[in-house]
Amino acid sequence: MYKVVLDVMGGDFAPSQILRGADLALQEIPELELILVGREEVLKTYVGKPRVSVVFAEEVVEMDESPGDALRKKREASIFKGIELLKSKEAGAFVSAGNSGAVAAGSIFVLGRIEGVRRPAIATLLPTVKEPFVLIDVGANVDSKPIDLFQFGIMGKVFLEKVWGRLNPKIALLSIGEESGKGNLLVKKAHQLFKNSNLNYVGNIESRDIYRGEVDVVVCDGFIGNICLKLSEGLAEVILEMLKNEVKKSVVSILGLFMVKKAIDGFKKKADWREYGGAPLLGVKGNVIIAHGRSDALAIKNAIRVAVNTIKINLVEKLESAIKENLIEEEKECA
Repeated sequence: MYKVVLDVMGGDFAPSQILRGADLALQEIPELELILVGREEVLKTYVGKPRVSVVFAEEVVEMDESPGDALRKKREASIFKGIELLKSKEAGAFVSAGNSGAVAAGSIFVLGRIEGVRRPAIATLLPTVKEPFVLIDVGANVDSKPIDLFQFGIMGKVFLEKVWGRLNPKIALLSIGEESGKGNLLVKKAHQLFKNSNLNYVGNIESRDIYRGEVDVVVCDGFIGNICLKLSEGLAEVILEMLKNEVKKSVVSILGLFMVKKAIDGFKKKADWREYGGAPLLGVKGNVIIAHGRSDALAIKNAIRVAVNTIKINLVEKLESAIKENLIEEEKECA
C-alpha cells in the first residue's frame, strides 16, 4: 500500500472538492491509503473509513497569506501538519492545493533540501502536439543563478524519466532566441553549464516553440515559468470560449460541431491542466505535490495519482543520485 497525506483545507474549492477528489482516488487506486488533514467538523465523517486515517488541524493557511508569517505563526495548520507527517515517515508523499508558497517554505524548512541542491523547483507537465513536456521552475524561485537552472534541468529530466517513462529526454533553456548568444547573462551562463555536461541538451528554445513537442524538458527561472504557465492556462481557456462563441452563431456551425465532437473532446482533455494532476516540488527530502489552487475533484485525484507514482519509483532517491552524478566544478564559477 502507498500512503499519501492530503491537505483537505487547501485550495479555492476546499474542502468539498478536495474530499471528492480523495474519494475518486480511493476508488481508482486500490493500493492507496490516505491520511486526511483538516478541521474536525470537516473530517468527522471519515473517521473509521477503510484505507483512510484522519489527523485534525484547526488552523488553515489562507491562499493570500504570507508564507513566512504562516510558518512562524501557524505551525499547527493543515499544510505544516501534513508536511510533518511526511517528515516522520507516516506517509510517502504529501499533496496540497493550498498556498503554494507556504507548501514550498514548509517543505524546505521541515524536510530540508537534497544534498547538493541549491534551490528546489516546481515542475509541471504541459501538453504539446506530441507528448507532454516538463516546464521547470514554475514558481518556487523568482530569482535564480546559472547553477540553479542547471540543477532544474537535471531534476526535470529525472522526473520525466522515472515517473512518466520518457527515455533520455531532450532538455532546452527557455530564451528569446535559439542562438547560444541570445538571452540574458543568467541564460548564457546556464547554457555553458548544460553544453559542458553529459545531459541531452539541445540548446535554447523560444516560447513559441515549446508546444511543438520537439523537446521534453524546458528550463527557466520561476518568475518566467509562472508567467508562461498562467499565460498557457488562460490562452487554452480563451480559445475554447472563442470556439464556443463562433459555433453558436449559426445552425450549420452547431451541426458541424456534432460531426467533430470527438476530436474537440480529445483536444479539451489533452489541454486540460487537471488531467496532469499536481506539480512536484523537486529537490526537497520528500515527495511533495503542489496542486493548482483552482483544483477540483478531478485535479486532486490526478495529483494523488502523481504522488503515488513518486512513491513507487523512489523519486527522491533517484534525484539524489542524479545530483551527485552531475556535481560540477563550474558550480563554484557560476553560483
